[in-house]
Amino acid sequence: MTAATDTGPAGNFPTGDWDRDIQAISDWLVAESLERVDLPRLLAGFCDSLNAAGLPILRAISAMNTLHPMYLAQTFTYIRGEENITTDIPHGAQNTGEWQRSPLKPLIDEGRAECRYDVTDTRLFRTFPVLSEVHAMGGTDYFGLLTRFDRRADEIDQVERLDGLLTSWVTDRQGGYDGKHVQALRRLVPRFAVAAKMAKREETTRNIVTAYMGRDAGFRVLNGQIKLGDGELLPSVIWYSDMRNSTSLCETLSPEDYLSALNHYFACSAGAVMEGGGEVLRFVGDAVLGIFPVGDGADSPKDACAKALAAAGDARGRLAAVNGDRRDVGQPALDFGLGLHLGEVMYGNIGVPARVEFSVTGPAANEAARLEDLTKETGEPVLVSKAFTRHLTVPWRALGSYRMRGVAETQEVFAPPAAR
Repeated sequence: MTAATDTGPAGNFPTGDWDRDIQAISDWLVAESLERVDLPRLLAGFCDSLNAAGLPILRAISAMNTLHPMYLAQTFTYIRGEENITTDIPHGAQNTGEWQRSPLKPLIDEGRAECRYDVTDTRLFRTFPVLSEVHAMGGTDYFGLLTRFDRRADEIDQVERLDGLLTSWVTDRQGGYDGKHVQALRRLVPRFAVAAKMAKREETTRNIVTAYMGRDAGFRVLNGQIKLGDGELLPSVIWYSDMRNSTSLCETLSPEDYLSALNHYFACSAGAVMEGGGEVLRFVGDAVLGIFPVGDGADSPKDACAKALAAAGDARGRLAAVNGDRRDVGQPALDFGLGLHLGEVMYGNIGVPARVEFSVTGPAANEAARLEDLTKETGEPVLVSKAFTRHLTVPWRALGSYRMRGVAETQEVFAPPAAR
């Protein structure tokens, strides 16, 4: 018993019987679609199996739209004998010359399901430069397919609206594909598309929950932690930052300029948290609630505090750069206060049974917010609690004890070694 590839159909494959081998590939694709699909691996196994069966595939590309705030689509490229390539396509790429001159674009523009080009015909290179590239690789024939996921959409006139799979298949067989090769691709690619559709749906779900909930919270929900009250006590460094003068900015700026200012602030604050190893849980109006988890596979208290303090410095540095750009165009400067505290929070689902939110609650989260409130009174942009300072040996500046709203006892408050 052997396998054509590490990822292709197992068993006595290939048999040398064309119909039997194509059926084996078909069965394998259907079985794979029922598993958790690794699309690059599946594409490689599919192409390697086609090669083993006697349908030479030199290069194949699979492309699908994705629901992601940064990317329009994702493509996977197979080149025989080389490492597979994954490419994230940014929004706006449909307006580039590369797409405008793609051999697959007529499928969208003309509502066609297939396209085919003789790669040895050099007259096509000017219209479709990629054909020149695959010709240089040894390609002889290019076959493109559009497999729609929603056949009720009779017209697809824009690539960003496409719900389906675009694929291209290049062979280096002398004389190009013959009739049975084309028929096999027509039969098998829709089965590959079923697996691709499943992968897309799963990826879209992950993109949505991580974009709207944060990575850790999103994966906890996807793993079944969805009922009201599901949660756990989690030691963490809590980050709470709030933009200054937001009401004044909202009243004096146009809606577009205010939204731009808000997103600049979030890029400075939330961006620093995420890049610094923390998790952003909520945007509370113009405030950011984040955590740097401690213990149980996460960081030590010392490391979590160090990461949070470094992120605070990064956020202030980002803010200085943003304000420099804003001054250049006559826009008002931005500012924010930040409170950092180390404590135990309740991390889980809150709300009502039909509408829950995964977040943190508890006295420690409230204390972080109260520390941020004190930045206005003290004039310090960043304040930390005594519990936070215990884990980092730096020259903290003690600011005295303060009574914080909702906290029974006065609390000692500290600022980082140098105001930033």
